[in-house]
Amino acid sequence: MSGAPLPLEGVRVLDLTNVLAGPFCTYQLALMGAEVIKVEQPVRGDLARRLGADPEAAKRGMGASFVAVNGGKQSVTLDLKHPEGKEILRRLVAEADVLVENFRPGVMDRLGLGYDVLRAVRPSLVYCAISGFGKDGPFASRPAYDQIIQGVSGVMSITGDAESAPLRVGYPVSDTVGGLTAAFAVASALVGARATGVGRYLDVSMLEATLATMGWVVSNYLNAGVHPTPMGNANFTAAPSGTFRTGEGLINIAANEDKQYAALCDEVGRPDLKADPRFADRHARKTNRASLTVELEAALAARGAAEWEERLIRAGVPAGQVLTVPEIVEHPHLRGRGFVAEMDAPEGPQRVTRCGFRFGDSNPAPSGPAPALSADTAAWLERLGYGADDIERLREAETI
Repeated sequence: MSGAPLPLEGVRVLDLTNVLAGPFCTYQLALMGAEVIKVEQPVRGDLARRLGADPEAAKRGMGASFVAVNGGKQSVTLDLKHPEGKEILRRLVAEADVLVENFRPGVMDRLGLGYDVLRAVRPSLVYCAISGFGKDGPFASRPAYDQIIQGVSGVMSITGDAESAPLRVGYPVSDTVGGLTAAFAVASALVGARATGVGRYLDVSMLEATLATMGWVVSNYLNAGVHPTPMGNANFTAAPSGTFRTGEGLINIAANEDKQYAALCDEVGRPDLKADPRFADRHARKTNRASLTVELEAALAARGAAEWEERLIRAGVPAGQVLTVPEIVEHPHLRGRGFVAEMDAPEGPQRVTRCGFRFGDSNPAPSGPAPALSADTAAWLERLGYGADDIERLREAETI
């Protein structure tokens, strides 16, 4: 079956973002077919170009952190503090449908390139501003990094257990969630802009995006008055539901329903636990979670996690081994679904993750590798009407 056109084909996005939240947003848009023009600072470019575990790649401006979320984009360098740099951006806006930026609130206005200025150039422009705390409020002017948001949002306070909390989530969850939220907001606003011809300003707060994903935890406080506490690898909604030691390795078990609990007891050879008054119903099992874990881990010690995973799933009990990132990325399941895309690039192959869903007739992937810094500047200036002499003059002035 041949793939239909991707839903955002024909949409042009100006990406004025750096590091992760913004670039992750525009990467999702690129995967959906949008043409993404990454506008970077001359010479230095996106800080992420110099980040990642491969120091040689980082020296070349193609750090692993940059490659992760910039595949399929173009790169244009502009000094937005220079009057001619501003003029070039305004000309690009006239050709664009979306602009995404993640400067601190007020920076674009001070540059003379805020939403009110740019929508006069392009009334249908969807302008998305991503910041740590939103454009207003007491925290608005604060600098925001992922770990700062994780701490302020309460995420760290419920991550880990009584001994280890507060604990940072092991990847930049707030940056990533902020980027996903922004991509959703942009795609939604585009529908309206195409129907009405009128764009929209989007104020994306990483703090609020993070809290929005904590729905059950927040609701337990707002509607039941329960103050969340860190519970380590246990699921606060049910028991036995969490991570358990086996004879070899760890396994996650989610026996959240009575029938699953009964099947678990039978499968591990402890049918007596079904009638034990400490574990007789859902609430009793939650109250006596620690005692139940002791009983189950004693039984699970008879086999390794891989064998238990197979046996429990066959018995109707949700279970899964605790794997490392290399183990799951190289697993036949993800290999078979083509989750990792590999692309040729001048410095060698780039391997990147696709988005978290597939279409029925296609599996979206970047249209090309992450771009070299300023790879597309000259081509775009020519398209905007600049001659060779103009381009050379702008380059010598470090405007581009």
